[in-house]
Amino acid sequence: MARVLVVDDDADVRDLVVGWLRVDGHDVVDVGSGALALGSVEDGGLPQLVVFDVLMPGMDGISMLGHLRQRDGDLPAIALTVLWSSADIARVRDAGAVYLPKPSNGGELRSVVRRLLSAGTAEPGGRR
Repeated sequence: MARVLVVDDDADVRDLVVGWLRVDGHDVVDVGSGALALGSVEDGGLPQLVVFDVLMPGMDGISMLGHLRQRDGDLPAIALTVLWSSADIARVRDAGAVYLPKPSNGGELRSVVRRLLSAGTAEPGGRR
């Protein structure tokens, strides 16, 4: 399956998301901050998809995604966040990510992951 990067400062949320994604056989790397995500990519290469929280200390998820997209502008991304205002949702979508609210459920997240990956991701880094 795919290599997926999960970025959230809440370890419980990360554990839950990692478990959901591993059900489908994904190779999941999880980290607790945007800076750690960038380091992970530097060390291990780009994932095929990233699931991230928007609100994190230090670098927020949208900024982190911007840095990742400098390496691969086509990297599929899902923002899993407690933000819910129309302005917040627009900000996520303007960044080119799919918006999913917290709390979410595993079936919904797994469905979106499958849809994004089947949209043409052929190799690590999201290249089509």
